[in-house]
Formats: sequence, structure tokens, C-alpha cells
Amino acid sequence: MTAIPTFTGDAHPYSGGDPYADYRTAAFPFTRYADLADRRLGAGVIAANDEFFAQRENLLVPGRAEFDPERFGHKGKIMDGWETRRRRGISAGRPWPTAEDHDWALVRLGAPGVVRGIVVDTAHFRGNYPQAVSVEGTSVAGSPSPEELLGDDVKWTTLVPRTPVGGHAANGFAVSLEQRFTHLRVNQHPDGGIARLRVYGEVVPDPEWLAVLGTFDVAALENGGQVEDASDLFYSPATNTIQPGRSRKMDDGWETRRRRDQGNDWIRYRLAAQSQIRAVEIDTAYLKGNSAGWASVSVRDGEDGDWHEILPRTRLQPDTNHRFVLPDPAVGTHARVDIYPDGGISRLRLFATPTGAGTAALTTRHRELS
Repeated sequence: MTAIPTFTGDAHPYSGGDPYADYRTAAFPFTRYADLADRRLGAGVIAANDEFFAQRENLLVPGRAEFDPERFGHKGKIMDGWETRRRRGISAGRPWPTAEDHDWALVRLGAPGVVRGIVVDTAHFRGNYPQAVSVEGTSVAGSPSPEELLGDDVKWTTLVPRTPVGGHAANGFAVSLEQRFTHLRVNQHPDGGIARLRVYGEVVPDPEWLAVLGTFDVAALENGGQVEDASDLFYSPATNTIQPGRSRKMDDGWETRRRRDQGNDWIRYRLAAQSQIRAVEIDTAYLKGNSAGWASVSVRDGEDGDWHEILPRTRLQPDTNHRFVLPDPAVGTHARVDIYPDGGISRLRLFATPTGAGTAALTTRHRELS
């Protein structure tokens, strides 16, 4: 099932120089979706049966894993990932683990949703990566403890069956289950190390929670908004514009390359549901000499609806949060922000209330996927 069969097997021993020189990766189509295991959304590795050599929390660290060939601690080589000890047999008469022996880690997704693809990255684990991995998922309401998740009454569904993986490689797996998951159990057979875990998919919010909120940001990733397309992704992903909180550094927003024509850049969004939009927020935090000069916002109702401008082209200031109250609510299912001529914004917020049809669609989807 591994997307690139040639990844399976040993990587070359590290021989000095660039530690990523022989790293094996591929362009997986499902990476266009948001990472449901992003720490910014509230994801966490809440338990693991073993983390002798390297902590489980490293699995969700942003960015690629780092490697320092001279860094050792009291327990051995310090790795930027999750690494367990070498498994042995249960008795002195059998030094090898059984076929069923494996290590595991429990991951709480930051935003529950439908998983479209998983990347199990074994970067820098060359002779100490697992022989195979498997991934299971479950949907449990609230904030269950690890003990509750491991209880006999919790049903786990296989997303990735036990599959061989390669060392020092981004092992990708497409997932085709139309089901909403809140937690994953990552298994490595029988032991070893995984540097990073990425879980790509579509957020499926809880309609009861959104109903209590009433008016909320319908573009926000955590509420079910998503980026459908963008004109330019040269410096950073457009999905950054709908992440929680304010940007904390320049690359935590969306920035385009410098245009040398008379055009402009844009992002198109699918909103959480059909909604009545009442206010717009455009933030250029940390974008100073490279912020967009102007911006406009348009919405449409339905896949084939016409675009209507709800915020005309307006001058933006660098490193500033801009707020606009609309004179009349605008109904829409999609939104588009155009920036002129190029540059970037850090966040877009569309504060709205779902319509009756939008609320019904949210409730139906949640019920079907649960």
C-alpha cells in the first residue's frame, strides 16, 4: 500500500555532508488538504507505550526533522522523532519478538475530520526505522483519556493496514474511508523510530458546537472552512490564512512572489456552510515590506453562483489587523480574496451565521460521517 514501493527497505548509512542528500520523498496529491494533526489546531500525541530513545511529541513538530550526527545522551543517539527501544522475546529462550509485538502512539487530531492521506516520515532513521507501520482511527466525543481510548468498548477502524516502509523516507498512504475521526493509533512493527506524522484531510466540525457559537468565522479551518485554490504558493501555503490565532512570524501567513505584470493574486475558499456574512477581517501581521497593497473580498452562493463583491478594493497597511463591518449581510458558500498587485496577508476572517440550509447541511454531513 505504500505510495512509492521503492521506498521500502534500508537507506544508505550516513556518510557525512548533507543529511538530507539521499532522503526519499514524492509529491503526494492528498497533501493539498490541511494537516489535521497540526499542533496549531490543538493536535497532540497523548500517549505511547515506549519512548525510550526519543519523545513521542516530536512526531507533530512543525517542519522537517533535524539531524546532528554528534549529539548523544545517556540513553544513546538523540533523534528528532519518536523512537522506541529494541524489542526482545518474552523469555531468554526466544530473543526475537513475535509477529504480533509492536509499539504504538495515540494521536489526538487537532480538528476531527475525514482523513484523505497520511505521511509516516522516517527521516534520518536509516537502520532503526520500523519494518512496517499501520494506522487505526476512532471517533470519540469530548476529551477522552488514553485509558478510555484503550478501553474494550472503543472501536478502531483500520486506515492503513500493516505495510512495509522505508528508512529515511516520506512514506505516503492514500486513505479512502468516508468517516469522521477524532483520534489515531499509530503502530510500528515491531519497533524503531518515526520522525514525523502528517494527517491530511477535511475538517468536519461538530454542528452542535457551532450552533452554540451562533456567529463565528466560517472561513476558519477549525470550523470547516478550506482553501480550494490560489494564484501563487511560492513562499507559503494559502491555508495559513485560515489557521487559528494571529500570525507570529512572517512565514505563518501567505506570501506570493513579486509580480512583473499588471495582474493580481488571489485565494478562493469554501466556507463551512452557506452563511450570512456580517464582517470581514484581513490581517497583515508580520508582513511589512511585503504585505499586499490593497485587497477586495467577493462571495458567491453555490458552485455555479455569480461572484459579488462585498468589500471593494481597499488600501491595506503593513503589519495591521483591518476590520470591516458590512452594511448588509451577504449570503454565500464560497469566498475569494484578491490582493493587489502581490505580496501577502496573514489571516482572513469572515464572521457569519449559517443559514437554515447551511445548518441542515452541516448536521447531515456530521451524522453521515459519524
